[in-house]
Amino acid sequence: MPAAPGESARLAGPDDLARLAALADEAVAEQAEERGGAVWAARESRPRPAGPSLAEALADPEQLVLAGTIDGVVVGYGVARTECLRTGEVLGVVSDLYVEPEARQVGVGEAMIDGLVAWCTTQGCCGVDALALPGNRATKNFFETFGFTARAIVVHRSLAGDHPAEPGEVGTVGEVGE
Repeated sequence: MPAAPGESARLAGPDDLARLAALADEAVAEQAEERGGAVWAARESRPRPAGPSLAEALADPEQLVLAGTIDGVVVGYGVARTECLRTGEVLGVVSDLYVEPEARQVGVGEAMIDGLVAWCTTQGCCGVDALALPGNRATKNFFETFGFTARAIVVHRSLAGDHPAEPGEVGTVGEVGE
């Protein structure tokens, strides 16, 4: 799905770093309050502040950083990297894909995902993974439009509300389940 003339994706460069870092921080803040977002923000999201890790990504030949633009103004960003699997195959991983809410549904995200998938193809990837939080139907539908399908479901149990263990409550390994 090609982007309209005003919407595009281009290689990001060092001059884009401050803008991309601000967008990355917005992305984490937007998703952190969603279902699954707190653990995602603490585990899978780009570290905050995002500047240092984005600077590393820009310099890493095994990562692609794109700036999504409307009429030359950066309104989104996307990052893909390669990961070597145990089989020796290479998997593409879209670690970041974000467009400012006001700039969504006009072709910027489409231009970026097209570019990221094309790059993964040139890297010889056997497939491309991306993450969508549970309940984020818009993100899931977006990826499905580009041929992505669920290949795993991660389940989680929060222990944050559980009472702390009392002394003597936690047994030794041999006592667990007895």
